[in-house]
Amino acid sequence: METHFGSKLMPNVDVWSGQLAIAREIATAFLALFTTQASAADLERGARLFRACANCHVVDNERSTFGPSLKGVVGRKAGGLEGYNYSPAMRKAGEDGLIWTVDDLSEFLSKPTRKVPGTTMRFSGLWGFEIVDLVGYLEANR
Repeated sequence: METHFGSKLMPNVDVWSGQLAIAREIATAFLALFTTQASAADLERGARLFRACANCHVVDNERSTFGPSLKGVVGRKAGGLEGYNYSPAMRKAGEDGLIWTVDDLSEFLSKPTRKVPGTTMRFSGLWGFEIVDLVGYLEANR
């Protein structure tokens, strides 16, 4: 007596395996779509969070206002934007080698005075989930 798949005892196995393959493809496409939408939502949330920063900073050009421009901040040396008068603490942080990586920006945005003691930035900090979205938005606006 045969008991393997596709035998007379289990004639629908080939149909089921084909349906499983289709279901797997649909699930993969759905996950890819969902992931793309989640990423866009994070950037949108980052843009909304940036509105609070926009009182002092810009991200769409290199013109500094009350605070330095944040366009291209990811990868920039702390206190290194030409033409902006940084606090002595921020200039020293840059001279000591602080480069604004995603991790360093995240740490700074959680509590600026902890990352750069003596900074003149008037900001108390963000929550972790807000930081991820805001830093993603800044990184996207290089």
